[in-house]
Amino acid sequence: MALKLKTSNPAFTPYFWNDNSKHTSKMTVKGIFIKSMLCILIIMGVTFGVWKLYEQGVDVSWFTYGGIIGSVIISVILSYKQHWAHILVPLYTITKGCFLGGFSAYIKAKFPEMPYQAIGVTIVTFFVTLILYQTRLIVVTKTFRSVIITSAASIFVVYIISFILSFFGIKTFIWGTSWIAIIFNILAAIVASLSLLLDYDFIERHKNKAPKYKEWFATWGLLVTLIWLYVEILRLMKKLAIRF
Repeated sequence: MALKLKTSNPAFTPYFWNDNSKHTSKMTVKGIFIKSMLCILIIMGVTFGVWKLYEQGVDVSWFTYGGIIGSVIISVILSYKQHWAHILVPLYTITKGCFLGGFSAYIKAKFPEMPYQAIGVTIVTFFVTLILYQTRLIVVTKTFRSVIITSAASIFVVYIISFILSFFGIKTFIWGTSWIAIIFNILAAIVASLSLLLDYDFIERHKNKAPKYKEWFATWGLLVTLIWLYVEILRLMKKLAIRF
């Protein structure tokens, strides 16, 4: 019987893991770790490249919007062409590198050390949540899953609405430095970090069971959450720096 578990991460849904075909090689944690490190290196390389272009006076806004659009398109294709994951996931990392490079270039110009600090906080959060999960200090229950899924969905809806309204010149509360905007960022960062627990849980339940090629989906899922967490932390740090 296939496990029908829920997670706030779109990469970790039963659709991606239900596979009736027979595979001799299975998904392993080691395989996911290696692929994740490779993708992170690609993201870092592209991000640094975009930073260099910005320093040379190039308009990197195209990288930001192009990265967002590209990552969405690739994610949609991934949902239909699972066996292309070994090609699509690296391409996804390139688009995310473009987005992060463009997004953080402006912040780096005003606060040179801030992106590195945000990376540090993201890494620490990753290992803290991993320890909390492995030691079972936080147990991923059905109720816990439901709360995180609902919270993540609500946050993304707010972002989508705010993004659409921005095209009409309407700035919502999430873009400012008010206390409401800061509190929203804090809540979003907390939900993003807790979403990592759901990802760990889903991987653990499918390791040595799911086919080998789905290590790329696990890698994709972790990247989705880690990038979201990094963006929330960086935005929060910027708002606090401006306000104080």
